[in-house]
Amino acid sequence: MEEIMAYTVLVADDEAEIRELLRLYLEKDGYQVLEAQDGAIALSLMEREEIDMVLLDIMMPKMDGYHVLKKIRENSNIPVMILSAKNHDADKILGLDLGADDYLAKPFNPMEAMARINSNIRRFYSLGAKGKELKQLQVKDLKLDTESCIVYQSGQPIDLTSVEYKLLRLFMEHPGRVFTKQQVYENVWGEEYAIADNNIMVCISRLRAKLSEDSGAYIKTIRGLGYRMEKE
Repeated sequence: MEEIMAYTVLVADDEAEIRELLRLYLEKDGYQVLEAQDGAIALSLMEREEIDMVLLDIMMPKMDGYHVLKKIRENSNIPVMILSAKNHDADKILGLDLGADDYLAKPFNPMEAMARINSNIRRFYSLGAKGKELKQLQVKDLKLDTESCIVYQSGQPIDLTSVEYKLLRLFMEHPGRVFTKQQVYENVWGEEYAIADNNIMVCISRLRAKLSEDSGAYIKTIRGLGYRMEKE
């Protein structure tokens, strides 16, 4: 079973070759990847997407990595690793002082980069740096109480099976994120993914029917990719 549960990494670098190299290695390890070729696009993605870690180049057009890092730290404490050709101690100290969690000089070994990425992700999320688990999750008119394991829609409880509850909780914890069938199966059923498409589809279909007559009102099928819970 995958250890990485659909973490999303933003690669912000103006060099297309660097972005493509990192995407190749990140996706091989099970991460979802977003790309930005300049600082302005990076910040725009941060506002629109749920991102778990940022790989940040310093020398980018429109807005350099230092300014992007300062903006990120105004609202978020997610892991940020700087990837930069500026490898003097003063550059590293500045990056770390501004809030970076790690600093890797270019050119770098992609295997070392992946080891550091995995380490930062593991340390941050396994130690609960994001904060205590939320007792209540809310998306649209749905509220999920993680202590009582009850889901309410517009204040009324919904009768769900244990699998339906686990499915809904997975989606509500990550609204807007696409989960592949494999990721859904392994996180909800807790087993290695086999050929279980029908099982997943049936359970999601039943859950959708309990939530709305419109099958895509809450959980949307993304053709060729998987499923996503709509944020709004």
